[in-house]
Amino acid sequence: MFCKMFKNLLFIIMLAFSVLADADNKQNFSSWIKDLKLEAKDNNISAKTIAKTFKTAKYLPRVIAMDRAQPEFISPFLTYVETRVDANQIAQGRAMLQTHEALLTQVEEKYGVPKNILIAFWGMETHYGKNQGDFGLPSTLMTLAYEGRRADFFRGQLMDAMRVVDAGYSSVAGLRGSWAGAMGHMQFMPSTLMKHGVDADADGRISITSSLPDAFASAANYLAKVGWRKDEPVAIEVKLPENFDYNLAQLLNRKSSTEWSQLGVVQVDETTLPDLDNAAILLPQGWQGPAFLVAGNFDVVMDWNRSVNYALSVSHLANQLVADNPILGGAEAEKAGMTFNQMWALQGKLNELGFDCGAPDGFPGLKTQVAIRQYQATQKLPQDGYASPSLYQRLFNLN
Repeated sequence: MFCKMFKNLLFIIMLAFSVLADADNKQNFSSWIKDLKLEAKDNNISAKTIAKTFKTAKYLPRVIAMDRAQPEFISPFLTYVETRVDANQIAQGRAMLQTHEALLTQVEEKYGVPKNILIAFWGMETHYGKNQGDFGLPSTLMTLAYEGRRADFFRGQLMDAMRVVDAGYSSVAGLRGSWAGAMGHMQFMPSTLMKHGVDADADGRISITSSLPDAFASAANYLAKVGWRKDEPVAIEVKLPENFDYNLAQLLNRKSSTEWSQLGVVQVDETTLPDLDNAAILLPQGWQGPAFLVAGNFDVVMDWNRSVNYALSVSHLANQLVADNPILGGAEAEKAGMTFNQMWALQGKLNELGFDCGAPDGFPGLKTQVAIRQYQATQKLPQDGYASPSLYQRLFNLN
């Protein structure tokens, strides 16, 4: 009984502190936005837009909670892709490809970006326009700028959001999107809209939230501007020879497809690789998982979203929209994932053993992958750089 009473009291105390902290944040926020108004004026934002933008400004604790949320589970690649490119997603994408074929053909002819690629982005970003987000972007961007982790970035995005209004592309009330500040069918940040937006329907305004011509053309324009190569794939599933040096499978290790062919790499159906320069081999689920050859267009997709799993999923969905192209490799891959805390602990252990991961952050970035390869070399393990459950067990002697 005492234990239960203590827990209840502790909860009440924590709740009280949370309420006080939130109230303090709101009070400081109200003072802070006064300087932000002056900055907007210095950026030549119209007085009318400034007034309307800040009239409804409020601190959004939910946005900060979502920004700081630690992922409970780091999904293996095949789990990630299977939950995002399922039968329903593919069927709807194929239907959308057919429904909007004429429009997509026009966009493809102008920008060189294939129809299925645009539909794949659309499906991955908003489930074909169904989930564009319903956060008020001015308050969202102000909250994120106030929180401070990426203050300069979000202050800049807020200024561009007001420029979107000044340009006549949206009302302040119409600026709605994700908790991270992205909006529209393709989830553009305000700066991306201002830089790459296209008024494809020629109605005098760019609307990526309600006009599919504008949304598709803007996305294609963006991809073309950052280097899209016509008639090149994003990723090709490949088969590696038995004696392959897995240490070569790194995003920054580039060779021509001819050089990879000379090392015994072929397409997964054992046909010859297409002619590509600056290509890399990726093992998103370790040496026992599927292998992919990626080149310039993969880098373009990564410019849109820096996640390897996301980029490979866009490629896979695009392929599935035009033919049945399942991922064939990975039957022997480790199926379990890693929790955020396990990844953090793994990084700390590698640092302790002299393999530099940098400060632990719970995410298996490039520096962590290098450290893992160095450790794997000392253990005579395949040097795939993959942060797997079996590696975690080995490091902590849990086998």
